[in-house]
Amino acid sequence: MRDHQGRRQSNKMSIPHLFRCPISLDLFTDPVTLCTGQTYDRPSIEKWLAGGHLTCPVTMQTLDDTTLVPNHTLRHLIDQWIRGDPDRSSRPGPTEPAAEPQLSLASLKLNLQSPTAAAADAVKKIRILSVESDIGQACLIQLGFFPLLLHLLFRSASAHDDSELVEAALDCVLSLSPPSQLDSLNMLKEEHNLASLVVLLEQGNIKIKTSLCYLLELVATSPATKELSLLVGRSQRVLRELISLMQCNKRNAAAAEAAVRATAGLCMLDENWGNVIREGGVGGLIAYLSSSPGQKTVSRALATLELLLGQEAGKSAFAENANAVRVVVRHVFVVSADREASEHAVGALLAVCCGSVRLQTQAVEAGVLTQLLLLLQSQCGSKAKSRARALLKLLRSVWAGNPGECNFQNDK
Repeated sequence: MRDHQGRRQSNKMSIPHLFRCPISLDLFTDPVTLCTGQTYDRPSIEKWLAGGHLTCPVTMQTLDDTTLVPNHTLRHLIDQWIRGDPDRSSRPGPTEPAAEPQLSLASLKLNLQSPTAAAADAVKKIRILSVESDIGQACLIQLGFFPLLLHLLFRSASAHDDSELVEAALDCVLSLSPPSQLDSLNMLKEEHNLASLVVLLEQGNIKIKTSLCYLLELVATSPATKELSLLVGRSQRVLRELISLMQCNKRNAAAAEAAVRATAGLCMLDENWGNVIREGGVGGLIAYLSSSPGQKTVSRALATLELLLGQEAGKSAFAENANAVRVVVRHVFVVSADREASEHAVGALLAVCCGSVRLQTQAVEAGVLTQLLLLLQSQCGSKAKSRARALLKLLRSVWAGNPGECNFQNDK
């Protein structure tokens, strides 16, 4: 999640260049200065020196003295920056010790639980630390910021009026999301918290909707939130919004991709299949696949579609969609595509063509024979080839002018 959030982070705020170690490029935790006047983070420069290097990494000057002098002034400035307290003196007083990094974060934690204005400033700083600094991210997780951010995000409807705050809080949640603390997401099992999520998903801007889809993917794929995943899977409003987002791929590809990932996650539990089908999941996936989606999510969309087509209701929804066969046939063989995508595309066609002469005919007319032959000549896996041969056998009677019944073996 972190890479995704890094791309979306605002350019208005960032860790100041002077607060980054030239070696690790991360936030200083214990800045120390060499005789050359260059400052480094203590763990980084100690590792450099321990490796036998007797030069300054930045200036490459030979070090006559390897003494490391603590840079209290820089450490104090970093502390003030984390606290977000620009009115205080930029230099520590004569008796004022430099604060430990975790004390600064503890102060930030208090601000997070303060009235909205102070919390908003705290969230902006937390977003920078969680996205740009591995050290900052680890400290934030250790100090329990993840559940606090969740409560801030869903605690009141009034927060929904501040889109910037919601966006920043979601960025922080997705950047942190520690596996050991994902059970904190179970707060969404409370009716008012889930209601807040639904309102944000329906009424938020496209960035908020996209981030919430990734949050729902977390919910759906974590063993700690299985009951919550079932609860979300029973929400008509959530499912309808996810399906609506899948269908907007041409307008906003990122949101559509996130919606596919969330839906695929929910479908990891077969108890959710029927609900997804009833709310139009088959049509939503077809719409997504029809609009030249990014290859990263095609395989997941086709795998989810194949799962849903294992249900009679899913087959019926597919058969009623005029574009369905043509769209799936197009994904049977695509140069440079994910090999699993072809496997799932053929599997989907096998599921619906078995017993339906009309769909068999549509597949042949859509050019599936050429696609299957190309697939068999490619470097695809054995499972994809087994499925391709089974589909060719099934369709043989159609192109021979003698439609017959489905008769193929399961994948070996």
